[in-house]
Amino acid sequence: MGESISKLDLRRQTDGSPELREYGWYHSFEFPDGTFIRGVQSLEQLRERWARFPIPADLTGKRVLDIGAWDGWFSFEAERRGAAVVSVDCVEIHNLLDTKQRLHSQIDYRVSDLYKLPALQLGTFDYVLFLGVLYHVKHPLLALQIVCAFTRHVAIVESAVIDGPQYEQGKREEIPTLEFFETDELGGHFDNWFGPSVSCLMAMCRSVGFACVKLLSVTATTASVACFRRWPEPAGPFPESPPALLAVVNNANLGINVSSDADEYLSWWFKSDLDLTREDLQFEVGGFGCHAVSLMRREENGWSANTIVPPGLGKGWVDTRMRTAQSAYSSSHRIAVDIIAAPVGRLVLEAVQDGSTWAIGKLSADATHVVLWIRGLGEAADRANTAVLWNGDRLRIVFMGIPDQNNVWQVNAILPSSRTGTGAEVTVRYGGAMSNYVRVDY
Repeated sequence: MGESISKLDLRRQTDGSPELREYGWYHSFEFPDGTFIRGVQSLEQLRERWARFPIPADLTGKRVLDIGAWDGWFSFEAERRGAAVVSVDCVEIHNLLDTKQRLHSQIDYRVSDLYKLPALQLGTFDYVLFLGVLYHVKHPLLALQIVCAFTRHVAIVESAVIDGPQYEQGKREEIPTLEFFETDELGGHFDNWFGPSVSCLMAMCRSVGFACVKLLSVTATTASVACFRRWPEPAGPFPESPPALLAVVNNANLGINVSSDADEYLSWWFKSDLDLTREDLQFEVGGFGCHAVSLMRREENGWSANTIVPPGLGKGWVDTRMRTAQSAYSSSHRIAVDIIAAPVGRLVLEAVQDGSTWAIGKLSADATHVVLWIRGLGEAADRANTAVLWNGDRLRIVFMGIPDQNNVWQVNAILPSSRTGTGAEVTVRYGGAMSNYVRVDY
């Protein structure tokens, strides 16, 4: 009986450097003049990989981003099919430049670190290729989040995986695994940092904001997945009623404002008579799909769920809605993305009332909250960016109404549990501006 191989020896055996040194190219090419270049990957292998991608044959009018293009076969193939292509690598690859010249290609070739790509303002792309890059990066979730933000429709992610044979045999792990390689443990390369399991690869892609992830292929050492930004278009008839969406707010502060450059989540509050699981629900933010990372049944038919704020949202007001896999979409609620809080004209605190007696400027002994009438708040005002100050101390806002035709808002706030003296000075702060003070007696 042969000796069993250790996991470390198994990881080191994946080294493909000898073949690369022999050929000098990783991708194979056949040029219009009949010249052929043999790379580690044959033309048949490259074409087979492309055929698995859910990318249309005709890419006329589409934009494609190829991150980690290397010799560039996939970039040139996308261009051949009609796409406008941006190709990126962290170092200049002369094989790609030579091929670009020989093909008279118009691809936009950039040399850039992956994490600096957002600063290049390249825009967004219909399709993003992220082939053989993930295990080379030190921050895999951040890398995938950048890929997601660039993607309008589908990203193709291929990565080394640590459990290809077991996965093919149906042995699926209960908890996704991500192995870390400090030096050259994976394939003898010092720039291989992580090895995900197949389920971990798919889970990471979902976690950064892709709506759904489809496994395309698994080999002994690699896996390929298609990451979709949008849910499939629903088609009736629908056997279920849509959820009644009540509110969508920032999970951290219950406001309607979110930041596109922060790791933020949304809380969804809705009603449904169905017995739901996370897999039953489809959420949509600004047209991008996202899935629930948590789901809780509240009283009776009340529910709450949390989702990521999907990467790639534009600045401004964004519609949110949800559905079950068997229903139409709910009504929509708006959230504000990257909107700077600013008053509309002068910020005026017009009145402060007892929340129980509605007396103006006078609190009863058992008053628990106050009602404020504020003019001049911006349309993105919420409980998080609006401060009600009671003798300088901030009160907790529990309700903000809809402004009337004069832009006067009703705002309800909880009073301090203990009050000293005979009164208080009340003011409002919003968007760097302070309102007038109003005296409240008790």
